[in-house]
Amino acid sequence: MSSRRQGPQSRDQGDKYSVLLPTYNERENLPLIVWLLVKSFEESGYNYEIIVIDDGSPDGTLQVAQQLQEIYGEDKILLRPRAQKLGLGTAYIHGIKHATGNFIFIMDADLSHHPKFIPEFIRTQKAGDLDLVSGTRYSGKGGVYGWDLRRKLISRGANFLTQVLLRPGASDLTGSFRLYKKHVLESLVQCCVSKGYVFQMEMVVRARQKNYSIGEVPISFVDRVYGESKLGGNEIVSFVKGLLTLFGTT
Repeated sequence: MSSRRQGPQSRDQGDKYSVLLPTYNERENLPLIVWLLVKSFEESGYNYEIIVIDDGSPDGTLQVAQQLQEIYGEDKILLRPRAQKLGLGTAYIHGIKHATGNFIFIMDADLSHHPKFIPEFIRTQKAGDLDLVSGTRYSGKGGVYGWDLRRKLISRGANFLTQVLLRPGASDLTGSFRLYKKHVLESLVQCCVSKGYVFQMEMVVRARQKNYSIGEVPISFVDRVYGESKLGGNEIVSFVKGLLTLFGTT
């Protein structure tokens, strides 16, 4: 029996929002992020589905996702696991194939992105009929909380280098909390060649190349409470290499 609480009548009967949640070792975080997502969507009255794309997590993330599906219903929690860790870009491609919404949210499952910003993403998109709305930590009231000085310097430095080399016209290129029109996301992932952290940056660069309209919503980014960050030395080196590749090819 589903414990899902009925929210207000959907504001836009024709619109549906699919949330893609790639996961790897997020068993502690997944129940809370899903609860917050359900709460945000049902209180604001938007039609939605949450697609969990687990890449063979050894910590039991998929089993937790199965329990959440029993609680909230198979129509709201879709499980589309993969046998092993295959990368963020391919996770989105995999998720898009199963998404039934005409809009798609991408976000992290580690609670660094709070679903309370979702209604503002939707309002911003609708106000300008935008193709892409990106969360920004570096504009307006946006900010980063819980990072040490090293992490802040890496993020700021990466964003600064990106702005100088690529001039993308967006204030936060390395963030991963975004809202896309589904057909726009499909178009972008097909032409992106980067993997890892560079992928998010390339998505915005390619969007500008294709003349897609882009808006921004200031967000608060909070460092993960449970689990370990996936950002390490290898990822930083890969980011720099990817940035230079993009600079030479775009």
